[in-house]
Amino acid sequence: MNAAETLAEYAESLPLVDHHVHGALRKAPDRAEFEELLTERAGGNGFDTQLGFAVRRWCAPLLGLEPSADAEAYLAARVALGETEVARRLLAAAGTDTLLIDTGFAAAGLLGIEEMAALTGQRVAEVLRLEALAEDLLAEDPSPSDFLDRFPAALAETDAIAFKSVMAYRSGFDVPAERPSRAALLAALDRYAAAGAGRLTDPVLLRQLQWWAIDAGRPLQLHCGYGDADLDLRLADPLLLTPWLRAVEGSGVPIMLLHNYPYHRQAGYLAEVFGSVYFDVGLAITHSGAASRAVIAESLEVAPFGKQLYSSDAFGLPELHLLGARLWRRGMAAVLAGFVDAGEWELADARRVLALIGRENAVAVYGL
Repeated sequence: MNAAETLAEYAESLPLVDHHVHGALRKAPDRAEFEELLTERAGGNGFDTQLGFAVRRWCAPLLGLEPSADAEAYLAARVALGETEVARRLLAAAGTDTLLIDTGFAAAGLLGIEEMAALTGQRVAEVLRLEALAEDLLAEDPSPSDFLDRFPAALAETDAIAFKSVMAYRSGFDVPAERPSRAALLAALDRYAAAGAGRLTDPVLLRQLQWWAIDAGRPLQLHCGYGDADLDLRLADPLLLTPWLRAVEGSGVPIMLLHNYPYHRQAGYLAEVFGSVYFDVGLAITHSGAASRAVIAESLEVAPFGKQLYSSDAFGLPELHLLGARLWRRGMAAVLAGFVDAGEWELADARRVLALIGRENAVAVYGL
């Protein structure tokens, strides 16, 4: 076999660790809901996107259809099989053996930790979303001074394997890096209560949640870059984290920059210059579909190979679990085969990098 065939075969056989993912849907979506989950927004034709084409190409055969079956036939096949069977087929075909699941968003509509473990037969662990925990604790007891003790205690007691922040969605990263004072925190909590509580968006509190996560000592995942319309993309550039990364570097806590597109080159730079920083290109792979090889190639430019991980960020649709893995395997194998064929890399090194990014780095960082 040539390099491309050898690496493609090896990539397909590699059991992946998906270090950031969500649960699959509990019930079947209608067409509008399905297409919204393809596009990160309501309205529009989600099938007329790179992701929509990838669904028809790679998922259709697993539902008993010809590759690239039309949208109507695809949706009809989903209905005929039922959501549980669709999820079982697609999740099995993804070829993961470990799922680290963010449980902090739309949990009622998604399968939980135990349900995902039962459906897949895989090792499953929770990633705890900081903002969701804070909102829950403040809803139970809004006392500001008590919250300053209860939140770090809750982090210490949880079984979660890692923590996650969605500060990029709530305030963006362009905020002071230093740890807020107690007085500043109490004032921010008073503002939160006066505003009627609900969604936590105060940058002082959001930054403190991250400091508490650092104190707790487990890997901290940060959503960066691409997201839906709730996010101001300019403020989700991970380079804005640079002063804070300097401040926390001495803690040794792994900082996991998630997804990052279109700032994946910036994330790669940060992973190169900060010992505690790791990154992935997550949902950028699924959403760029047939163009994802370019994103993968760019992610390999400067970052050390021991600082990159695989994730799908699949949310709801089991198609996204499958496509994250399928497109990553194909893209990585093709890009690395190009290096080998050009005489730049040895085949053994390409295989090793596939294993590092696909599973071994995650095993080491999360202590799996």
